[in-house]
Amino acid sequence: MSTAADRARSESPTQAPPRLDLRAAAGSGIFEYAPAPESVRPAIADRYGLFINGRFTDPTSSKRFTTINPATEQTLAEIAEANEQDVDAAVKAARAALPAWSALPGKERAKYLYRIARRLQERARELAVLETMDGGKPIKESRDVDIPLAAAHFFHHAGWADKLQYAFPGREPKPVGVCGQIIPWNFPLLMAAWKIAPAIACGNTVVLKPAETTPLTALRLAEICAEIGLPPGVVNIVTGAGATGAAIVNHPGIDKIAFTGSTEVGKLIARAVAPTRKRLTLELGGKSANIIFEDASIDQAVEGIVEGIYFNQGHVCCAGSRLFVQESILDTVIAKLRDRMRTLRVGDPLDKNTDVGAINSKAQLATIEKYLESGAEEGAERHDCGSGELPAKGYFCRPCFFTGVQPSHAIAREEIFGPVLAVMSFRTPEEAISRANNTPFGLAAGVWTDKGSKIFDTARRLDAGVVWLNTYNKFDPTSPFGGFKESGFGREGGRHGLSAYLA
Repeated sequence: MSTAADRARSESPTQAPPRLDLRAAAGSGIFEYAPAPESVRPAIADRYGLFINGRFTDPTSSKRFTTINPATEQTLAEIAEANEQDVDAAVKAARAALPAWSALPGKERAKYLYRIARRLQERARELAVLETMDGGKPIKESRDVDIPLAAAHFFHHAGWADKLQYAFPGREPKPVGVCGQIIPWNFPLLMAAWKIAPAIACGNTVVLKPAETTPLTALRLAEICAEIGLPPGVVNIVTGAGATGAAIVNHPGIDKIAFTGSTEVGKLIARAVAPTRKRLTLELGGKSANIIFEDASIDQAVEGIVEGIYFNQGHVCCAGSRLFVQESILDTVIAKLRDRMRTLRVGDPLDKNTDVGAINSKAQLATIEKYLESGAEEGAERHDCGSGELPAKGYFCRPCFFTGVQPSHAIAREEIFGPVLAVMSFRTPEEAISRANNTPFGLAAGVWTDKGSKIFDTARRLDAGVVWLNTYNKFDPTSPFGGFKESGFGREGGRHGLSAYLA
């Protein structure tokens, strides 16, 4: 027997319960994430020396500089500044170690690389926190990407150490000699692994200079080299700024230079090396393009765009900082991009909930802000995103994207190295390819479409060393990485990367 209330419910129209937009809720602050700070705090010495011939030594000039936590602006440590005499000592140590190291059977060299890789894994949490404190990137990026990939590069090249004659049939592989290596601040430990692992696997010795703003994990790697018993002089790490790098480039005892950094500095190095017999590989800047066709999975593409530039603050030379969207889906992509970016959490890099951490340095933040002003002055429309207030202390930049961008705008032409995206449209595949190639750079690109034939046709016509298809910023030590045009020459990773370290 039904009641009056039952009859009223059955006669009234059925109403679906209200739906909650989770992304909008997160962006509007309805959902607040409780702080999730990383509890590990690695021991940091007050001052660090130069790692030469298997031990840490004081600089001959006694000069030092400070390395700063960009999220707090607090000094982390005093770092030795190497001069020409210090670099000379490191090169001589590397030269002295070369005969015995290169004569060591490949399987014996591999054992040292395996030990380094295992220690990187065992000390992964400490290294991830140190990387985040020194560089400003979110802890989940250091923890889940940088440190595992650094270990993977040592594992991978350990496997090649006794197989070089099979990698290059018809020739007797021999090491180049003493390698001078200069790396940037965006992936400090990973870049060190990219450089050191293939060099010593092939029987070379190394003098490496990390960036002056992020030296701490390279110095921890030096500790690991000593810890696992790597013969003295095989890996030497000298810290300093531009003058230290110049001393390495100009030293007559160096047989090969490997540089990752800005195009401007790369050109200077190329000029300096040109009159010499030194080998040279350069991995330089980029202004990489992502192309979204109308038949792409838009949600997947938007997620790839966000991952490719915002999760690492745009501090990737191959960051997809130019986005070309087919005109028919432009409004949809912009709306979805805005919604997704509203959920990005900007703040303390050591908080596991943080998506966008701190900019590496005050100088880099000033450069980014200059481009933000330029974009607005040239007529593009800026869209600021990210949830929450920016911290009062530290070098932080709210992620943003520009619409109404013209190819002549500075934000569409020049490398910004920050969480800034320039969005443009196209009508035909030919126009997309033409506009993507209209840059002096040629490092990377991304193509988003559900049509396999379109993927391969577009990829082969793009002037880029690396083309990701329906994904972005995926790295693997078995795959070569490098660019064309003003993005440099030579490859790192894979069999192609080995050849750069063999005579």
